[in-house]
Amino acid sequence: MTAYRLTVLPGDGTGREVVAEALRVITVFEENSPSSFDITEIPCGGQYYLETGEEWPAGSFEHCRDNSDAILLGAIGWPDARLPNGDMAGGQTILGLRSGLKLFANVRPVKLYRGVPHKVHGIHQQIWNPDLVDMVMIRENTEGLYHSLLRRMEQKAKGEKDSPIIIDEFPGLDGEVAWDPRPISRKGSERVIKFAFDFARHRQRKMGAPQTVTCVDKSNVTRGCRLFRSIFDEISEENPDIGTNKAYIDAFTMWLMRDPEDLDVVVLPNMFGDIATDLASVLQGGMGMAASANLGPKHMLFEPVHGSSPKYAGLNVVNPIATLQSVQMMFEALAYRNEDENLDMCADILQTAIQQHFEEGGCVTYDLGGSASTSEVGQAIADRCEKMLREQFAMA
Repeated sequence: MTAYRLTVLPGDGTGREVVAEALRVITVFEENSPSSFDITEIPCGGQYYLETGEEWPAGSFEHCRDNSDAILLGAIGWPDARLPNGDMAGGQTILGLRSGLKLFANVRPVKLYRGVPHKVHGIHQQIWNPDLVDMVMIRENTEGLYHSLLRRMEQKAKGEKDSPIIIDEFPGLDGEVAWDPRPISRKGSERVIKFAFDFARHRQRKMGAPQTVTCVDKSNVTRGCRLFRSIFDEISEENPDIGTNKAYIDAFTMWLMRDPEDLDVVVLPNMFGDIATDLASVLQGGMGMAASANLGPKHMLFEPVHGSSPKYAGLNVVNPIATLQSVQMMFEALAYRNEDENLDMCADILQTAIQQHFEEGGCVTYDLGGSASTSEVGQAIADRCEKMLREQFAMA
């Protein structure tokens, strides 16, 4: 069996620590299942920039583009690691890959496991049914307010010359002005909204329950969002089997906290998606539980939603579950694209191992009220996976 080509980008701070646990778990699957990975690890990020003057080694973008079936990223960002123009050092790693590889759909599951304290409704889950928090938020990933930065990082990653947008005057504004364009295109909106409806249909088949796609925007004020919503309406007419809802972003934030059980699949423009998904992580126990996938036509990158947490770097205390859940999403996506039943089974086993770990009172890190280390949690999940894999293949 051909090994999947996996590029690993540990990045900065605690990103390196959680990626180590991801590699621990991947090794268990390699040793106990038919699945195999050819892993290339590339240093990158703000710390690497301070050490070397480079954000990552020359040729790294091309390797990710041409020699990777999947990419796993830890975290990017480090205090005082800034480029001469003020941009975050290491940005070309994540932002350059998002733009350069056309990773237009940022997929962020929001699911509360039994045994995980609910940050909104209190630690006693008998007053709150965890099953009511189970949605997927899909954020447009290459346009909107981030477009200029994404484009700059793509140009840097490809070794091209920066070509900034220059605006000469701002009628009605006095003094110093900073300006960010917010382009939202028909093409960009169509592909992410179609993806959301396809994802809802896939989820409907898998869960055996009707699904609804909710469009979140600010179309009562901004032109870009008016385009986004009009395209949503067009595509919803083409998918009559999928229910729909619509909301403005300000009202949606209240809805998200008050009635998360109403939400199945949510699609949002870039900046709104960035903010709303961080807020949604509160419903699942915090950022340490929040995984994500960046998907495009040919490439895919997986990462925890949290940052590099410099305050906790080197202490071995941060929650690795978001990264392990990102590995689970990677298994599932690779299996789907390659029709790989063995890897799909591995995805199910990893998902079950994480779920059972919490249900049975497994060790947890400080953010979930425990005192376990990063490596202790990672080892516990790895041990569960090993046991389940041995049972699975002993029966095969």
